[in-house]
Amino acid sequence: MPATTSLAPTGRQFWTRARGIALAAVLLLAAAVAMAAVRSTARHGELDPRSADPYGSRAVARLLAERGVSTRVVTTLGAARAAAGPDTTLLVAVPDLLSHRQQTELHAATASSGGRTVLVAPGSWSVERLAPGVTADPATSGTDTLAPDCALPEARRAGTADTGGIRYTTTHLDADSCYPSARLATLLRIPASSKGGDTVVLGAPDILYNDRLDEQGNASLALQLLGSRHHLVWYLPSLSDSAATESGERKSILELIPSGWLWATLQLFIAAALAAFWRARRFGPLVPEKLPVAIRASETAEGRARLYRKANARDRAAAALRAATRTRLAPLVGVPATQAHAPEALLPALSAHLSGDGQTLHSLLFGPPPGDDAALIALTDQLDALEREVRRS
Repeated sequence: MPATTSLAPTGRQFWTRARGIALAAVLLLAAAVAMAAVRSTARHGELDPRSADPYGSRAVARLLAERGVSTRVVTTLGAARAAAGPDTTLLVAVPDLLSHRQQTELHAATASSGGRTVLVAPGSWSVERLAPGVTADPATSGTDTLAPDCALPEARRAGTADTGGIRYTTTHLDADSCYPSARLATLLRIPASSKGGDTVVLGAPDILYNDRLDEQGNASLALQLLGSRHHLVWYLPSLSDSAATESGERKSILELIPSGWLWATLQLFIAAALAAFWRARRFGPLVPEKLPVAIRASETAEGRARLYRKANARDRAAAALRAATRTRLAPLVGVPATQAHAPEALLPALSAHLSGDGQTLHSLLFGPPPGDDAALIALTDQLDALEREVRRS
């Protein structure tokens, strides 16, 4: 038995071809892990009044304490609702973490409390429920530091501050619209309809960060907004808030994924598509080459017939048989090869050499495809018989 040579790639060849992509994937994964680790470390304790990290807010709480304002941290919706009152400022650190039902319940508790509610950078997910009549603009501010440009005393005393972030529009005619960016406010104060309370919508949390408090008028603005009452309740919503379980409403997994990770996933898909395109193009166009061994025509025909049979392509098989027969018959009856497949040229010439019916010849050479395998075999026999008859005539 002759030895055969396998044309399948070996493990070494496969590794040589794939190691570039594997290395790129490892580097991307390592970079993503490193960035996540750095980001998680830098943002540890973000907006937490107990945290001394750069993005914490312990400095604000200490300055408020020196002015006689007590700060209490709560992490559940129930505690935040119970704390609302005329002598209390309720700060909601990350409003977008609340479900829609939680937002509605929190607004119901604060709307008539007579106190102040400060919403820190609420997006379109939460601002319309926590502050009805306020809408978040899709485009954020182009700059961080802005001038007050409003009549609100707290803003005028503070001067420029780092409020640039989410921009808002409101339907409340008595609202104070401050720190505008392209005519849209990044800080709103909306008076309550009764009991003297109000709601402050802050477009960015920068004025509350430890490492930004000493810049611009950030400290002055933060102390005035949060120190108007004797008590400050600092609400830090979390995904484990028991109220989310009690309400029976949960965000979907896509709503819980930060937008940055969604963009990163999109970039990975684009990189994979580019890598696939590069690998496909690097081989160039197909180059025809001679086969290493001679293959008999009968084997080629048999293989092609098996493919037709597997695909039930009787129409393709019949068309190939008829075309080949017409090509061979045309020179026998004096028809040019260019008109071999034209019925008006081939059929009259065949009728002149044969005594059969022209309609029968048309059905045989140009008719519809056979309906089953038996009809295909019968067509083959008839075409063979026709060619033999023409050759004898």
